[in-house]
Amino acid sequence: MLSVQLFPEPAAWKSLSRRPFSDTPVAPVLVRKVFETVAAKGDDALRHYTLQFDNVSLGELRVSDKELSAAAAQISEELKSAIHTAAQNIRCFHEAQQLTEPVVETMPGVRCWRKSVPVDRVGCYVPGGSAPLFSTVLMLGIPAQIAGCTRRIVCTPPDRSGGVHPAILYAASIAGITDVFKVGGIQAIAAMSCGTATIPAVDKIFGPGNRYVTAAKQYAQQSGIAVDMPAGPSEVLVIADSSAVPAFVAADLLSQAEHGPDSQVMLLTDSGELLVAVQAELRQQLELLPRKDIALQALQGSRGVVLSDIDTCIAFSNVYAPEHLILAVEHPVRMSAGIRNAGSVFLGNYTCESAGDYASGTNHTLPTAGYARAYSGVSLESFTKKISFQSITPSGLELIGPVIETMASAEGLDAHKAAVRIRLSRIQSDKL
Repeated sequence: MLSVQLFPEPAAWKSLSRRPFSDTPVAPVLVRKVFETVAAKGDDALRHYTLQFDNVSLGELRVSDKELSAAAAQISEELKSAIHTAAQNIRCFHEAQQLTEPVVETMPGVRCWRKSVPVDRVGCYVPGGSAPLFSTVLMLGIPAQIAGCTRRIVCTPPDRSGGVHPAILYAASIAGITDVFKVGGIQAIAAMSCGTATIPAVDKIFGPGNRYVTAAKQYAQQSGIAVDMPAGPSEVLVIADSSAVPAFVAADLLSQAEHGPDSQVMLLTDSGELLVAVQAELRQQLELLPRKDIALQALQGSRGVVLSDIDTCIAFSNVYAPEHLILAVEHPVRMSAGIRNAGSVFLGNYTCESAGDYASGTNHTLPTAGYARAYSGVSLESFTKKISFQSITPSGLELIGPVIETMASAEGLDAHKAAVRIRLSRIQSDKL
C-alpha cells in the first residue's frame, strides 16, 4: 500500500516528490542507436525493432482502408456511442479556444497583430500494449483537425497478431486522422522524426508514453523536431480532508496506478483517520482489479502524507507539480486559488479524474514528472504557430523612426539605423 509519511518538514518535500523512475533513466545510447538505424534503414529498421521489442513480425506498417472500415463492426454500439459523446465534448471544449486577437495600434500609424497558423504535419503517439488508449486518439486528433493541420498521423504499437485495436481505429476515423501506422516505442518516434518510405516525417510530435517514449521525444527535440511536452508515466495527487469519501479517494488512486508499474499516486491529507480508511479501501478495491499486479507495483512507489492543514497540502502539491490534481476537500473552489503547478485540476468529491481522461472535454495529454511547473497540457494552441505581423505608414515611421535609430546606434548596429534613415529621407523628399 501507500508508504506513509507523517508531518514531513518542507525541506524534505523535494525528496518525497521524486518519481519512482527518476533514478533509472533510459540509456541515451539506445535511443540514439534506434534513431540512427531508422534514419539509415527506414521501414526495415521499424520491422526489426518491432520484432525485437514487441515480439511482433510485421508486413505492412500502414493500417489499410479495409482494416479501418472493419473496425466499426468489431466494437459494441455502446462503446461507439460513448466515443461519439466524448468526441463531441472534446470538440466543444477545444473549439471554444479559437480566438482572434485584435490589431493593436501601438503608436499612430504603427499596427501590430498576431495570427494563428496550423502546424502542417503532426504525429500523434498513442500507447497500445496492455491498454490500448483510444481516448488519446480523440484528445490529439480532434484539436489537430480543428486547428487545420493538413497531415495528422497516428503511430501505435501493434497487438500480438500484428493488428491495431479496433477502438483505436474507430476513434481515428471519428477524429479525422489521415493515416495510422502499426509502430510503437522509440522506433515510432524515430520514424516520425526522420521519415521512412511509409511513415512521413512530421513537424511536431504529440502524445504520452512510457519512459522510453519520453526519452525518444526528448532526443527528437534535440534533433530539431518540436514536441508537445515531456509526458511520461501517469500520476495523480489527491488532497483530501475529513469531508472526503475514502472509497472515492482509493478509486481515484487506483485509476492511475493501473496505468503502469512506473506510475505514481500520492495522497496528501490533514486527517490521519482518512489515510487509514483509504489504505483499507485500497486493499479491498485492489483485489477486484484485473490489472491488480500492475497497480500493486505502482503503489509500492507511491505515498500517503499527513500534513498539518490543507493549505500546507497545497504548498506540498505545488512542489510536486502533479499531472492530475484532485481536491477532495470541503471548499474545493476556494482552495484551488492556491494551486500554481498542476496539469489538470479536479474539484470536489464527484469530479473524478477519469472524467478528464475520457469525456468531460478537457485534454488528458498533460505534463508529468514535475514538468507542470513550466508546461501546460495539450490544447488547440499546441497545434498552431503564432505569427506576428506589423504595418507602418510613412507618418508612423516618422514617429517611431527616431526611437529605432537611437536604439540601433546605441547597440552599434549601423545598418539597422540606416534602414530607417533611408526611408525617412524618402518621406522628407516626397513632401518637397
